[in-house]
Amino acid sequence: MQPPFLLVDLDRTAPPSAGERQDRVLVGVAAQHRDPPQGFDVLLTGTPEPPRPWVACADPYATARLLKDVVTAQPAASVALVQVLRMGAGLAGSDRLVLESLAYSALQGGAGFHAWRDSGRRRPSRPAAVPVRLTRDGARLTATLDRPWVRNAFDAATRDALCEALHVAVADPSITRFDLRGNGPAFCSGGDLGEFGTSHDPAEAHLVRVRRSPAALLQRCAPKVTAHLHGACVGAGIELAAFSARVLAAPDTVIRLPEVGMGLIPGAGGTASLPPRVGRERTAYLALSGVELGVGEALAWGLVDEVTSPVAPPVVTGHG
Repeated sequence: MQPPFLLVDLDRTAPPSAGERQDRVLVGVAAQHRDPPQGFDVLLTGTPEPPRPWVACADPYATARLLKDVVTAQPAASVALVQVLRMGAGLAGSDRLVLESLAYSALQGGAGFHAWRDSGRRRPSRPAAVPVRLTRDGARLTATLDRPWVRNAFDAATRDALCEALHVAVADPSITRFDLRGNGPAFCSGGDLGEFGTSHDPAEAHLVRVRRSPAALLQRCAPKVTAHLHGACVGAGIELAAFSARVLAAPDTVIRLPEVGMGLIPGAGGTASLPPRVGRERTAYLALSGVELGVGEALAWGLVDEVTSPVAPPVVTGHG
């Protein structure tokens, strides 16, 4: 069996054939960016501020070695990620979500996720009575994630409440603007670790994700939506926000996709929402590396549209 990672030094070697890269993560490295070769999953360069799809690195060869370590540790999730991104480029947005969910469910039954789950990193769930608060001002509807004591970690109740709010935005033509916010120190810290791995039926979990999908609803009403980011925007916190027509970010915004390290891939729509903004290669880099992306680079990449003034200090009034 061929190894799951293939590094090509583009300063010395020609790109491989399609057959050589089919079941591997293909990373290209060049000291200076050039016209991007086709078929690579990640392209790294030492050129400062290179154009898409290249990723600038102080030491692109060292970064490539770090990616190799990730792929070696989580080969199934890493390969599934790049396959979903490759295939998704030819699919409609709604079909991309189905493809992502199918791959996510397959990985939930895999050894990589089971090892992460059994490592003891789950935390007790701390639900909210009202996980998403709605306010309306004329034609403007605001949905605020409201579990600040867990940095608005995204649990099933939050998902369902956000779906209800988005159904209103989709169905009511008098709503011309939908604002998505987060209460407390962070917009959203990602999936609630207290619920990770609690489903014993990955096939049923896939159907739930497809039937109760905030991502699918955001796709339908995206022109109305403005996401207001601050603090941690991890996993679902950036995957859902990226569907919005406008993404505004406070200076303290930090973005990260950690799922591959858990033996999974982004499962809240990230393989559909991020590529139109940053390209599939940069999406793969974020997901494989798990690197924290600051607001300046996110703005340069187009993952956020504007950097706003810092948010006011949060007022936390509930504890679930």
